[in-house]
Amino acid sequence: MKSTRYDGPFDTRASEWIGDLTVWTRQNAGDNSERLERLRRNLRQARERELTPRQRQMLELYYDHGMTIPQIAGELGLNRSTVSRTLRRARDRLYRFLRYAL
Repeated sequence: MKSTRYDGPFDTRASEWIGDLTVWTRQNAGDNSERLERLRRNLRQARERELTPRQRQMLELYYDHGMTIPQIAGELGLNRSTVSRTLRRARDRLYRFLRYAL
């Protein structure tokens, strides 16, 4: 019995085509190591210059030491919402600084 299902013109090689596109993309992708290094350098500068000491402290605890917001709040004797707001403001300041750095 013959199948009545229509797969369309691209279904016969769809998975192969996606695989070919992936290989082509990898081979022809540009090297972004310079941009990443510039971003890292600018991020270090932004953390030193643009953030308040409290914001730097909380970013270090959160990102560098992997602490959660409740852990930071407990260690610093602050409310969790204060820690959350401070981290948000710090990220916003870094974003504004780094947005034009690339």
